[in-house]
Amino acid sequence: MANPGSNFQHSSSSLDNLRLISYCPLCNAHYSPTEAKILEQKDGAHLIHVECGNCRSSIVAVVITGSIGISSVGLITDLTSQDVMRFKNSESLSEDDVIEAYQTLTVDSDLSALLKE
Repeated sequence: MANPGSNFQHSSSSLDNLRLISYCPLCNAHYSPTEAKILEQKDGAHLIHVECGNCRSSIVAVVITGSIGISSVGLITDLTSQDVMRFKNSESLSEDDVIEAYQTLTVDSDLSALLKE
């Protein structure tokens, strides 16, 4: 695993992988390879976070390098790289958690009061 926060500039193959996510899908600004951070890597898969310097949106992507080529999947987010790692390492929600949240929201429709608790 890579050190969290390490820049995506450690190998030429990493730079090749970055070309798959080389521009911001919101404002079309091009990313610099030094803006990308490898949050984790394992067995040819890289978890990458890139923040656009122009519009400040971010992309979290998984880039997988295998014997048949390179593939990636990414999503636009407002999470920081620290947020991504915090959520990645947190416990999953259970079905009971979701049901409890639904019941709480449907019983008491004053969401602002619930959030202040």
